[in-house]
Amino acid sequence: MLLHLVHETRYRYKPQVENAHHVLHLKPASHAGQQLLQHSLTISPEPTQVQELPDVYGNARTFFSLRVPHEKLTVTADSVVSTLAVNTTSKDLSWGLPWEQVREQFRYQAGGAYDSACEFVFASPYVPRDDAFAEFARPSFTPGRPLPEVAQDLMERIHARMTYESDSTDVGTLALEALQAGKGVCQDFAHIMVACCRAMGVPARYVSGYMLTNPPPGKPRLIGSDASHAWASVYCPAVSAGSGMTLAAGQTSGVWLDFDPTNNRAPGEDYITLATGRDFLDVSPMRGVIRGGARHVLDVAVTVTPLPQPD
Repeated sequence: MLLHLVHETRYRYKPQVENAHHVLHLKPASHAGQQLLQHSLTISPEPTQVQELPDVYGNARTFFSLRVPHEKLTVTADSVVSTLAVNTTSKDLSWGLPWEQVREQFRYQAGGAYDSACEFVFASPYVPRDDAFAEFARPSFTPGRPLPEVAQDLMERIHARMTYESDSTDVGTLALEALQAGKGVCQDFAHIMVACCRAMGVPARYVSGYMLTNPPPGKPRLIGSDASHAWASVYCPAVSAGSGMTLAAGQTSGVWLDFDPTNNRAPGEDYITLATGRDFLDVSPMRGVIRGGARHVLDVAVTVTPLPQPD
């Protein structure tokens, strides 16, 4: 599938901002199921300095500085992405290791082999450790159950337990708060799934991105009406021979399986991966430090459009 993505962020400040420094995660990733074909970034007013560097997780991260007073800031990321329906989940989820073996693999052992996924076992700012996550997770983590089955069941239970409610939380809401409230948005659903897996000793990470939405029959696609999306990814080591699973780029001993508890499904070719991290704080689309601008108004417009496939 060929997808055109436009993500526009507009700030209006009062009083004006004297100078600013911002960090962006707005460049889609390239991996086994996705290839970035085109990308451009337009910033107004024109920044004094722009620099793109990979972050510690391999995401494309852009820094820019504004050293001129400004009352408005507009950042537009325009990308074209080719996606594939990679076989990262299947009808038969019994191929993976029992979850207890995965947990043991990521317990510290002197002289043990290093696996980069170990960082995603620990708590992070938006995903703290709490017994409430382990308590919620246990019905899915039954003895001897293969980890892919566990993750699928956990996703389904989060979807059934939680109510999706716009504006019920904000970007600063922690996973525990959303779980206790029983409602939230996609960021909260993803954080809860990540927290439940980590509470049981299984590596899990947060994925930011987008999802292609289809307008009602007979209605036009509305420009700017889409939104950023988020889901969870669970690490399953030691892929068994003949499982038919595809290794993620750069992985030789396991695979990250994506689960979307908001929509109760596995992400497919209608999803665009932007960045991955421990939680939202690692991959927020835009954040920074400003001098001035005591009050501001933020508008975000996202449009994901399917493009015709080339002949």
